[in-house]
Amino acid sequence: MTGFGDYGGRYVPETLIPALDELERGWCDALADDSFRAELHDLLTTYAGRPTPLTLAERFAPGRRIYLKREDLLHTGAHKLNNALGQAVLARRLGKRRIVAETGAGQHGVATATVCARFGLECVVYMGEEDMRRQRPNVERMGLLGAEVRPVGFGTKTLKEATSEAIRDWITNVETTHYLIGSCVGPAPYPEIVAELQSVIGREAREQILAVEERLPEAVVACVGGGSNAIGIFHGFLEDEGVRLVGVEAAGAASLGSGRPAVLHGARSSVLADEDGQIEDAHSISAGLDYPGVGPEHAFLRDTGRAEYLTATDEEALAAFQALARSEGLLPALEPAHALARTRDLDAELILVGLSGRGDKDLAEVLERL
Repeated sequence: MTGFGDYGGRYVPETLIPALDELERGWCDALADDSFRAELHDLLTTYAGRPTPLTLAERFAPGRRIYLKREDLLHTGAHKLNNALGQAVLARRLGKRRIVAETGAGQHGVATATVCARFGLECVVYMGEEDMRRQRPNVERMGLLGAEVRPVGFGTKTLKEATSEAIRDWITNVETTHYLIGSCVGPAPYPEIVAELQSVIGREAREQILAVEERLPEAVVACVGGGSNAIGIFHGFLEDEGVRLVGVEAAGAASLGSGRPAVLHGARSSVLADEDGQIEDAHSISAGLDYPGVGPEHAFLRDTGRAEYLTATDEEALAAFQALARSEGLLPALEPAHALARTRDLDAELILVGLSGRGDKDLAEVLERL
């Protein structure tokens, strides 16, 4: 597990290499163990609520057949639980009783707090003060679930700084602690682990759309911040060359569209950085997309041409949020609202969209902007 072409790898302090080696061995052992797969399948089915359905958005874009993969109906309200459950089971196999995590929009923090409550693990979540302001309901949910939410008050006070603090904690407490990273970023083997745990989205969606349409979609569309929900749904269709894979970034955080190769949080990827490699600030109305980097597999898919990456502005995401609410009775999270904003522009008739989360967490931000 070394990387994706020129991307990925491990750019971390020497003290973390043994922990990453231990994690990689534990992950390989778990994948080869039928009992691990059986336990995870049971948790995803009886606790998380898989499989999530497909919903045909009949009025959102007349003249097209747009199906929504409803990760918003998963327990905790977003796709993040797939990964959190898998990594929690893995952490227990490794004998780790303390979990640290980072969160931006709060959904990964809630998912981590949820699985820690389920398994009796100590939980510390790092979150930027600006994101805590934007996502107050999720901060409160994490507290109710027994997690300690530690505010991060430097820099942009968002996901980038929260991730840096979580890594510092992990370095300090590496013997007892598992870092439950929330997206397909970070040093190897994290991008591979998260992609595998989220690939259940794509496997289900492929089977479901074939059952209802008797053909594959012309395009699969998903929002991209760090990129875990997108890589999860893309993995179901990577080998289907006739299916376009379309990722949609926030216009103010388009690390794939306007970034350059650089190292961020332990891996080499496409990053918003200046000529000297200094990380630049990202911006998005969506806390979950407000990150200056992206998972290395996405950079690889872009460079090989297997996936294409577009952008949507804050205003376009808000318009798509309102359109889906009024045409379908669904409130999407602001993250997948970016994907929805580009969906109606695509030259395709049958489209699958990853609806990665529900919009409850974003209501205050949306109402303020509207």
